[in-house]
Amino acid sequence: MSPLRPLANPPNPWATTDVEYLDGEAPPAQLEVFEDHSRSILAHNDSPDVGFSWSVNPYRGCFHACAYCLAGETRILMTDGTTRELRALCTGDAIYGTRFDGKYRRLVSTTVLARWQTVKPAVRMRLQDGTTLVASGDHRFLTRRGWKHVTDAPGQRPHLTSANRLLGVGPFARAPDDTADYRRGYLCGLLRGDALLKVFRYERPGRAQGDQYQFRLALVDLEPLVRARRYLLEMGVETREFAFAAARPNRRAMSGIRTHARSNVERVQAICAWPEDAPTDWAKGFLAGIFDAEGSFSGGILRISNTDERMLGETMRCMARLHFDAVLEERAPQASNVRLRGGMREHIRFFQATGPAIRRKRSVEGRALKSSTSPRVASIEPLGVDVPMFDITTGTGDFIAEGVVAHNCYARPGHEYLSFGAGTDFDRKIVVKPRAPALLRDAFDAPKWKGENVVFSGVTDCYQPLEASYRITRGCLEVCAEYRNPCGIISKSPLVERDVDVFQELGRVTRFTMMVSCPFWDEAKARAIEPFVTTPARRIRVIERLAKAGVDVGVMVAPIIPGLNDEDMGEVLRAAKDAGATRAGYVLLRLPGPVAEVFPLRLKAALPLRAEKVMRRIREARGGKMYDPRFGVRGTGEGPYAEAIGRLFEQTCAKLGLSTGPRYEAGGDAPTTFRRPTAQTSLF
Repeated sequence: MSPLRPLANPPNPWATTDVEYLDGEAPPAQLEVFEDHSRSILAHNDSPDVGFSWSVNPYRGCFHACAYCLAGETRILMTDGTTRELRALCTGDAIYGTRFDGKYRRLVSTTVLARWQTVKPAVRMRLQDGTTLVASGDHRFLTRRGWKHVTDAPGQRPHLTSANRLLGVGPFARAPDDTADYRRGYLCGLLRGDALLKVFRYERPGRAQGDQYQFRLALVDLEPLVRARRYLLEMGVETREFAFAAARPNRRAMSGIRTHARSNVERVQAICAWPEDAPTDWAKGFLAGIFDAEGSFSGGILRISNTDERMLGETMRCMARLHFDAVLEERAPQASNVRLRGGMREHIRFFQATGPAIRRKRSVEGRALKSSTSPRVASIEPLGVDVPMFDITTGTGDFIAEGVVAHNCYARPGHEYLSFGAGTDFDRKIVVKPRAPALLRDAFDAPKWKGENVVFSGVTDCYQPLEASYRITRGCLEVCAEYRNPCGIISKSPLVERDVDVFQELGRVTRFTMMVSCPFWDEAKARAIEPFVTTPARRIRVIERLAKAGVDVGVMVAPIIPGLNDEDMGEVLRAAKDAGATRAGYVLLRLPGPVAEVFPLRLKAALPLRAEKVMRRIREARGGKMYDPRFGVRGTGEGPYAEAIGRLFEQTCAKLGLSTGPRYEAGGDAPTTFRRPTAQTSLF
């Protein structure tokens, strides 16, 4: 039996004065809480350079393992057949999700209901069709055997392997570049397919020149008309708008552009001339233009019709140029068809690679996902670095990411937002351990427990917003005070101010310290790297309030990113000291694994002007390397630059009178104060 039990009437984590909001208003939240009734609470860590061996984690974040997040550059399928990067989506955007009709899973239009950003450990997944995605290990994708997480986790959850095939629409194509060749190709296809472009020769008595020059393009859809007029204007051809035909029953109105100037018409003729050796961009533009003019897409069939042999021949040549499988269906004397084969996979690729203007022709609503568009997983590789990631909530519960069906998040993980209260209106599924205080008491009562230091928390922030209602962390700390067991906390949340009385009692009966994480002083840089945590100034106020209450409080300047926030170290330490901090620690940015190709991209996206300098400094701080995994070195670096950072930290702390001993406890190897109470009475 699973130890998780759903709670019928969970509290609202935002309905409290103990949680602060950036905009001053508590966000709406529908909360679904799962209680974890497992029988243990203490987690053991044997890494020699972490600084603690035991930790307590009262919360485990999201029920589906924290968060479902993808890298910001992940492309999402929009309802017009184009793609947009995940980080660029906005609430209200129309995208494709899926619905199961009892036989097939079909594409349906849905809306982005919420969007947010967080930071998660990155995992790179490669598919055999060449697609690469960067996601969190908790993200789920749809396989032939159902939803599966990217990586495994304790509890043996369903996760992806190389035996899995992902359902989707096929790999996305790169959108065409808006080059001069693309524009000329588009105009050639559109105007040759649907425009009047002609010179009428007349002999007129009394006139040296009686010829009439005519260019006219009239269409029902405005998108290609607007695009054509813009392209022509950029090429020196000015046109005038006019109403070509009024709307009638069962007929839409038609609008047009035209010009009668000889120079303009001759320029249009030159633009539409057939090139001797068409560039690839021209081919993309030509197919987009001829599709807008003469193409159709209905019933799962994409056709381009024309009676002109040269037009049909150029269409076939451009199809082949872009590696499309097309067939010419000759129907003389009627219009012949160029039909694109390959099903939905190739239809979507055509829309994305060529970029037609007419939206209504690009809809794939209702199309079924078939096995032919199911790529196999080739590899899954943790990148060893936390990167900015994004997620959305949709009306269907899923979306199409890089051609495969991805699950959206039903619950934003509270521990990722720490003290940041501006949530969005989405469902919440959080796992809590309501029996954590009792389990901790049982662990302390066990004969093998010797009173070692315990840290809150080793995984998630123990003062995430739900703590305001559940008070589980407080209960655990009360147990520590009752048993006089040394403990420490590291958090970024102002919610810690609520439990000052417990901290005071802990400080009276045992060794206790509170470490407030504050790696930045410059708020702009802090927002760029840590967009969803409380500001540096607010964290310093936490230190000040705890210090005034007599709590042993310190500051963690971590991680130090060489060339970015190492220059902030002095300001953070001075501000923390002035606020009442007694100790400090730091950890150099760690970049394990094949992260050289990922971290610079994230950094450049957030701080493009600083990226090159930061990457150079990282190598300097690692002895010319990106990373060294050796214990004792991975957290401090080596080489002159790393040594300079270490000296700056030590000298600044010495000057300010800040202790740089063990990070999470005061007293180091001093004898434990632990003792089992003779009477089980609460101190509070």
